[in-house]
Amino acid sequence: MINSPYQKYQQTQLQTAPPAQLLLMLYDGAIRFVRTGISGIDEKNYEKTNTNLCKAQAVIHELIAALNFDYPIAKNLSQIYEYMLHQLIVANLKKNTTPANEVLSYLLELREAWDTAAKSIAGNLESGQ
Repeated sequence: MINSPYQKYQQTQLQTAPPAQLLLMLYDGAIRFVRTGISGIDEKNYEKTNTNLCKAQAVIHELIAALNFDYPIAKNLSQIYEYMLHQLIVANLKKNTTPANEVLSYLLELREAWDTAAKSIAGNLESGQ
């Protein structure tokens, strides 16, 4: 149940966002969860670690579900996402920041690439190309 105005705003934002924006929101969530999971490892707060790395895994599962396999790049992205899932599990089990930091670097890189692509497409649409 949604009670707060902020939660209502978030729900409206999700329901009205274009697909490219939704994808960036997923990346932002995964990045935030991985960072919080890493800080949990550093703080030796393993409940925080587990909760957030599991949330990051859930977001990556959503990214996999969003793939359109009509395009060849989807297979490559799927493999990258599966590798990231594996690394997050390793980070969580071993309470090791190294694999989580690796995943974070991939997420940041992919987010930047999608952001650039979305801006390029939007620019082309605005210029009528």
